[in-house]
Order: sequence, then structure tokens, then C-alpha cells
Amino acid sequence: MNPDPHKSSNAKAKTDPFDKVETKTLRDPVRHDLSLARVERATEDQLEKNRARSFDAKTFMRLFAWTRPYAFKRNVLFVCVIARSIQIPLLAWAIAAIINGPVTEGNVRGIFIATAIFAFFATLTQLTMHFRQRLALELGEAVVKDMRDAVFQHLLTLPMAYFNRTKLGSILSRLTSDMEALRMGAQNVIFVSLVQIGQMIISGALMAWYNWKLFGVIVALSPLFYGINRYFGKRIGESSRLLQESFSRVTATVAESVKGIQVTQGFARESRNAELFRDLIRDHSGYNMGLARNIALYIPLLELNAQFFIAIIVVVGGYGALQPDWGMSVADLVVFFFLANLFFSPISALGRQFTNALSAVAGAERIFRLLDLKPDWQDAPDAKEAPPFKGHVAFENVSFSYDGKTRVLHNVSFVAPSGTTTALVGHTGSGKSTVINLLGKYYRPADGRILFDNEDVAGYTSASLRAQTAVVLQHNFLFSGNILENIRLGRLDATDAEVIACVEELGCRDLLEALPDGFATKVGERGTGLSLGQRQVICFARALLARPRILVLDEATASIDTVTEARLQAALEKLLKGRTAFVIAHRLSTIRRADQVLVLDEGRIIERGTHTELLSLDGTYADLYRQFSSETS
Repeated sequence: MNPDPHKSSNAKAKTDPFDKVETKTLRDPVRHDLSLARVERATEDQLEKNRARSFDAKTFMRLFAWTRPYAFKRNVLFVCVIARSIQIPLLAWAIAAIINGPVTEGNVRGIFIATAIFAFFATLTQLTMHFRQRLALELGEAVVKDMRDAVFQHLLTLPMAYFNRTKLGSILSRLTSDMEALRMGAQNVIFVSLVQIGQMIISGALMAWYNWKLFGVIVALSPLFYGINRYFGKRIGESSRLLQESFSRVTATVAESVKGIQVTQGFARESRNAELFRDLIRDHSGYNMGLARNIALYIPLLELNAQFFIAIIVVVGGYGALQPDWGMSVADLVVFFFLANLFFSPISALGRQFTNALSAVAGAERIFRLLDLKPDWQDAPDAKEAPPFKGHVAFENVSFSYDGKTRVLHNVSFVAPSGTTTALVGHTGSGKSTVINLLGKYYRPADGRILFDNEDVAGYTSASLRAQTAVVLQHNFLFSGNILENIRLGRLDATDAEVIACVEELGCRDLLEALPDGFATKVGERGTGLSLGQRQVICFARALLARPRILVLDEATASIDTVTEARLQAALEKLLKGRTAFVIAHRLSTIRRADQVLVLDEGRIIERGTHTELLSLDGTYADLYRQFSSETS
């Protein structure tokens, strides 16, 4: 990346705090170089498809379909909407009737009676408005709640491959900014628009009843509104999509920067990253400005046309009132103007709702794209619950590719008898972690079979299979909560006493009880506040509590100091006893105890045997062993 075009200094930031924001138009290319890393975006075909339309009614109706579980509340809301759209024109008509009737006739008693009736009707109108707004807000919140739940549930079903290729910030934006756009669409767009449209229809009908000639003038000029809506609809719709994609890039960059803050500070990248982010939000502001300018032109043009129409009505209506053959009195002209104001006043409101609808559709497209995303693979329809395993594991000519093109495993075959420990050894990228991922059914082999107790794991549900396996990684994830809660993840129904007993069995109870609040000590995000050794003790205890039949240790002791590891060895022997274990390790003590050692290189098993047998071969394993030995010494 060439930093020169974006180069800035702290001095410049101080002397020029209001950097010029470049307004983004639909023809401006989207910049990929502003994020700290590339962010996944829609394909060019999808973007071109989006540009071809301004408003996708099908997507909007799919969004509205989420109101079905709340049909009663939605239908009551429709009643309020219809009532409200009728009440507003009738109030204006009533005012005109009072003026043309009791006021013109000088009937004081009639004025008081008419005013009392009007006040009652106006109160009823406001009561209708209260329930319309309340029900709309409740319905919008219910829809957003259900959609957030559906998106999260769907995310939990997606395989690891999706999360490996998708930025965290992109996922978060679906649950935040896109959801908020949907909220506006669900609770406002249809219901507010129906009120405004109903108001226009009732007002228009009354105007046509009073004088159809004058109303015909309005109808003749209506294509102007259609032209404005069509022109700005496309521009605002695409601007909304570009803005939300830009926000996704901002969110992804923030998430990435927070997760990598130690690396950023470690390499003194604060200033450079700040420059990149400043450029990124300036770019995002450009999209905001582009959308704002389109809206700032669209709404005033609608209002200007409404005023233009009223001016025409003044001229034509005034002329008609002076012509006997028109059959229109001055009083009727006054009533017509009351109704004309009600007819044109919703236009700007409908314009704002139209922009909200475009934003909602843009957000809905992104969310539905995620909900419609099919996992790379799923459990077979006839997959069954796995029975209790004895622990016999076999790979039969297993090959695998992460991207569907480049094979990272090639015809891997081995047998791990029940209760044995298999050590996986090899250089970085040799395929060790891939074997572990396939064991946990996080991925599906491209070719070959994986057998548990001589049965293909493809016939078992993933959840039931993983319930009998436990994984301890080099860098395990600890959730926010206390130590007891983190260990209890291994078995949610375990009592406090059972949790503590597992730590006691590991011989490390004192390490956790020495903490300020012992087992009740709060754990920060990703285990902050604990040493690496303490984090691993928690993860070992979590695995032990699950009492798995198959245990996977992926360099689980690489981050633990020698003294702590020595304390864990006896407990690990108890943990491994009677269980089938697969170990990726660089510690010689773990490898020596393995019943078999598999040496991998470029996705192939090139050597296999016990520690002693492989040393006698004086091949790749012997070289690795000598390397491990020299590093240890």
C-alpha cells in the first residue's frame, strides 16, 4: 500500500480539524485500500443487480411477513391506520362545515354545539393516534427481536469455513445498523404511509365531490410527482446500499483494530492505523453526504411541487368561483383549499417514508442474504444421535481442501484403537490441525471416510458427536463470567462441588483459589486478568468435567511454563487413561508417552510408529526430535 496519498500529520490534524469530506456519488468506485484488511463485499454482479432497481417490493413484503406471528396486533394497527386516515380529512371538512354553516349564519348556539362535537371527535382522533404509534413501535421491536434471534441462530449453524472467510465487523453490522434500518421499515413505513395515502384518498374524494373540474387539474399534473419519485428513488436506494456497505467496513475495521491492539501497539502502528481509520470514516462520511444531498433535493422538490399545485388551484379556482357555469361558491372554494392542504401535506411525509423504505430494503437484502446462505455442508437428513463411543477411530483415505481447489490432506489413513494416544507431529502447515478439525466434524472430508467405532461419522449428528469429544487448544477462549461458569461449560448441569473436584483432580486447586475471589473471580473477555497457566488450567478442568470419550490436545501445554506443566502431567495421565486422545505437541514428554506417532508433511503421513521405532528410522521424525531436544536444552 502506498501511504503517500493518505499521508497526514498530527500537526495537520490540529490545524485542520475539519478535513474536507468528498461527497460520494453512484459512479465513484468503492475503495478497498482504506481498511486495515480487506472486507468481504457483495459480488459485482450483485451490485449491478442492485443498481438496476430503486425499490424491491418483494424484499419489503418478505420483511413485512415477519409480522405474521403478531397478526392480531398488526390487524388492530391496520384498523387504527384506516381510522386515522379517515379522521384527519373529516376534521378539516368539519371545520369548513362549521365556518360555512353556524359561523356564516351567525348561529351562536349552533357554533357551541358544533365546536363541542368537533372537540370530541378531535380527542377521539388523538386517541387513535396514540394507539397507532404505540402498536407500531411494539410491532417493530417484536420483528427486530425475532430477526436478531433468527440471524444469531442461523450463524450458529454455519460451519467454521464461513467464519474463517467473513469479517467479524461485517457480521456485527447485520445485527446493528441493518437491524435498525429494518426497525424503521417494520414500524413506520407501511403504517405511516397508509395513513398519509388514506388521507390523500379521502381528501381527493371530497375535493372531487365538491368540484371535479378543479380536482382534474391536480390529477393532470400528478405525473410530475411520479417523475421526481422515479428519478430520486434509484439514486437514494443505491446511496443507501453503498452507505450500509461502507458502515460494514467501518465496523469490521474497528473490530479488527480492537482485537489486534497489542500488535498495533507492539509495532508502534498507532499513528498509521489512525490515519487509515480517519480516511475510512472520511470515505464513509462521503457516502452519508451523498445520501443526504439526494434527500435534501428530493423532499424540498416534493414540497415545492405541492405549493406550485396550490398556486394553480388559487388561479383556476378563483376564476371558477367567478364563473356561474362552474357552480362553485367562494365558500366551496374555501373548503376545497382546506382539503387541498390535507391532500398535499402528506407528500413530504411520504417522501421521507420512501427514503426509510429504501434504507430498510437495503438492510433487509443484506440480512436475507445471510439468512439464505446455505452452509457449505449439513448433517445428512437421516443422521442419528451418536451412541456412547468406545473410542476406536479410523481415517480411511481422507483428503480435504479448504477452498475446494488446493488439497491440504492427501489420502490420509490411520487407526487409533480405543484408549490409545496418537501424537501428530510435523512442520507448520503439514496438516495436523486439519486432522483435528475433521475429527470434530467442523469440516467434511472431500474424499474418504472417518470412522468412530467402525461407523462413518457422516451418519451421526454433529452435536451428538461433539458431545463425546473435548478439545483443549493452545489459546483457548474464555467467556466473560467467573471461573466456575467457564469450567461448567464442559457440563452445564455440574454442581459447584463437581467443578471444584475436577480442579482438585488436576492438582491445581491452589492456583485458582489463590486468586482474589477464588473460583468466583471474574474473568475478563478472552481471559484477561489471568495468567496463561491459569487459563489453561481452567480449560483442562473444563475438558475433564465433560468426561469425553475422545480428547484432543492441540499444543495445549505450549503456553504453560515447565513448572506448571509438571504439575499437570499426573492429572493429564488420569485424564488420558481409558480415552482415545489425539495430541499435537512440541513437548517431548507428551510425544514419548504416545502409543503411536504420525509424522505429517504437506498433508501426507510420511512416517508412523512409536517414538522408539521412529527414532531408529533416523528419518524426518528423528530430525524433528533432535530439533526439539536442542530447543529444550
